[in-house]
Amino acid sequence: MRILIVEDEEIERVSLQDDLRDAGHETLAVESPLPALELLKNEPFELVITDLKMPHMDGLQFLQEIKSRYPQLDVIVMTAYGTVKTAVKAMKLGAYDYLTKPFEIDELLQVLARVQDWRKLRAENVQLRQQLHERHSFGKIIGKSAAMQQVYQQLEIVAKSDATVLITGETGTGKEMAAHAIHYNSARAEGPFIKVSCAILSREILESELFGHVRGAFTGAVQDKKGRFELAGGGTILLDDVEDIPLDLQVKLLRVLQEKEFERVGSAQPIKTDARVIASTKRDLYLLCKEGKFREDLFYRLNVFPIRLPALRERREDIPLLFRHFLQEFRPKKPPEVDGKTMSLLLEHRWEGNVRELRNLAERLALACHCDPIVAECLPLEMISGKERFYFTPANLAKNSSLEEAVAQFEQGLIEEALRKSGGNKAQAAELLGVPVSTLKSKLKKYAAIDIDETERA
Repeated sequence: MRILIVEDEEIERVSLQDDLRDAGHETLAVESPLPALELLKNEPFELVITDLKMPHMDGLQFLQEIKSRYPQLDVIVMTAYGTVKTAVKAMKLGAYDYLTKPFEIDELLQVLARVQDWRKLRAENVQLRQQLHERHSFGKIIGKSAAMQQVYQQLEIVAKSDATVLITGETGTGKEMAAHAIHYNSARAEGPFIKVSCAILSREILESELFGHVRGAFTGAVQDKKGRFELAGGGTILLDDVEDIPLDLQVKLLRVLQEKEFERVGSAQPIKTDARVIASTKRDLYLLCKEGKFREDLFYRLNVFPIRLPALRERREDIPLLFRHFLQEFRPKKPPEVDGKTMSLLLEHRWEGNVRELRNLAERLALACHCDPIVAECLPLEMISGKERFYFTPANLAKNSSLEEAVAQFEQGLIEEALRKSGGNKAQAAELLGVPVSTLKSKLKKYAAIDIDETERA
């Protein structure tokens, strides 16, 4: 390390400087704080070792000056007049450590080793925070379309507040990324970001996950457990697929939003929380309210600041920008170009999986396609042939060679639409179609070409 020694006793100053040089450190030594401050102004140092009793300015005043001008510079204070009171005051003013004279050089070297470890950890922490900020900045949500410019404006506005946010949009539009951007650009960025996937948890597990439980609350509850709302204190909690929270639990969630408190499962003791709530959904909550499947009062509590993320087909001008960005991500050294025909096919595709589907395609091509530029023949067959998923219109019906084929395609289109609306949940899709789940499953086997994300099949 590069160390500045400030010591008015010449023998001690020279001796300490020699010992530290022998240990491999680069040192400069001065007799008082005033020349030391001039050196700090013009030269970089990683550590200052200073005496307390010195002429013109004592060590505590010097320490205050250093910390006010160079808050990241570490300081070790040494004195022959060591008292607990002085030591506490030095530490409160920002000293890294405190040594009482006389001390062995090995004792100082141990402190220096800890300083080096601390500096390394601090640098890594700064780097990680910078990476985290870059990863979740608004700039990572890519798009130049008018629809996305509106989203950027909304994100920037709401990030400055603690307002509850409801993010809506189809699967793959980037709802979780938007939630991250709000949190990490808010005053809560230093606090935790806790995500709860409401769709994948049973009612009992979800209640415990959200609100925690006390020992003995149910079979298997062998100890107290904090819930996600408790863990998210001072930060943000994201309720993903909020529409899947059962109606009776929606009452408890409503209380959290209204009164900022809840009870753990099995307890009557209220717990306060200041967690900011962001909810996301791919369903129409207003429609679910009208159908009696979602509490209307909860909907209005969540819908304080709504942000709708547009489907990719609604912002096709962003497709070239996004696709090239993903190619750069997956082949950073030399991302391939994209020829005109390929880009035209990308622009014409419906992108039912939205940005996630586009990203997956870019990853596949970056790995498997070795031509540059990427040609149309590299694309999936359905994109090249133009045979998109069937959507029933009189024009489509006129193209079919038989009534049987038209009915089959119409039925397939209805099933796909139901699966899309239900997020791949077969029970909900069957309910929308008015058929038993067993009937839907047999239809899915019949129309095996229906492509539903594996994570949404269960």
